[in-house]
Amino acid sequence: MSKPLAIWLVGLALVLVAPCLRADDVKPATGRGIGVDQFVFGGSVRIDKPVPGDLIAAGGNVDVDAPVSGDAVLAGGNLRVSAAIGQDVYAAGGRLVVDAPVGGNVRIGGGQVEFGPKGTVAGNITVGGGQVSLRSAVKGSVRVGGGRVLIDAPVDGDVESAAGHLTLGPNARIGGALRYRSGEALDRDPAAQVAGGIEALPLPGRGASAPAVRERGFAEYRGAGWGGPGWLWTLGLMAIAAVLVGALPVTSRRVADGWRARPAWSLLLGFIALVCIPVAALILLISIVGIPLALLVLLLYPALLLVGYVASGVALGQWALVRWKAEVSDLTNWRIASAMAAVLVLALLGSVPFVGGFVALLAMLAGIGAIAVLLVPRRGAAPGVASTTG
Repeated sequence: MSKPLAIWLVGLALVLVAPCLRADDVKPATGRGIGVDQFVFGGSVRIDKPVPGDLIAAGGNVDVDAPVSGDAVLAGGNLRVSAAIGQDVYAAGGRLVVDAPVGGNVRIGGGQVEFGPKGTVAGNITVGGGQVSLRSAVKGSVRVGGGRVLIDAPVDGDVESAAGHLTLGPNARIGGALRYRSGEALDRDPAAQVAGGIEALPLPGRGASAPAVRERGFAEYRGAGWGGPGWLWTLGLMAIAAVLVGALPVTSRRVADGWRARPAWSLLLGFIALVCIPVAALILLISIVGIPLALLVLLLYPALLLVGYVASGVALGQWALVRWKAEVSDLTNWRIASAMAAVLVLALLGSVPFVGGFVALLAMLAGIGAIAVLLVPRRGAAPGVASTTG
């Protein structure tokens, strides 16, 4: 067994344990050293002493504030790397921030991924996430998949991207070529530079046509919110909710009932799925044979986050119907209307400063978990879930 694969298998085992721990369950975090390597997990993990070998850490919150000479394998809800990593970084979680030098390659995935301006990556970057922001200089190439992707830093090699929305900021300096797939036009700041040219690749099933490049000022797209694009995004989510309820009435009802009957279990499973799916994909990336499947998983990962968020809207709408209009709670038209209204309410709450992001994260986790509940075999189902009919 190769060293990277062994590291990932241990890290995956820690991921399964870490979400079950609360911050007050483990004080301090449990750790063990094997030679020069360090293994640490707990509710809250902080690395404040240099690690001479590899680091494997998992927890609700993981902060790496001291240098690591070898590889860093990290998993958890919130991950932050603010000290130098000597070799490669493998990470997966809800929110990941890398703002420090990395001596090797970076392979990470999560809901929100940020590379800060203080960081530099000596090797290549492979990243997948719902939102990806790259402001660290990269000596190698970049391969990225995500819902919204921002590149605003020098990249010496090529950039390959598959994103719902791709933006080149004013500090983008791509030494190689940019090849991208997107359903939208490329947002390119006039100051952004691409030495090797830009190639817009066709989306599967859409023929040879590709979106055009649209240039505009950086301040314009940074401030994009509920004006225009934000409302279109919300309307799209509402349409997805309507399709889910209308096309899959039985499944959507079972997901909603599971969400309402076992909210804590749904949140837990949602967290595990949020962390483990990118980890599994990144394990596949280590092997040459698994790279195509891993890239497919990373590209589909943002869609899972989206469906999870919408599923929470469907569940909230079903809960409101049962509570206030029980006599029509079985009618598909009413269920569609309530689901769309609930998604709109979630979007409005998500736009509230400070708390909006937390609300969106909880909705996404609960929805993903409710979907996972249907796939977890158990002897006794929650009341009303197994016997539900469309």
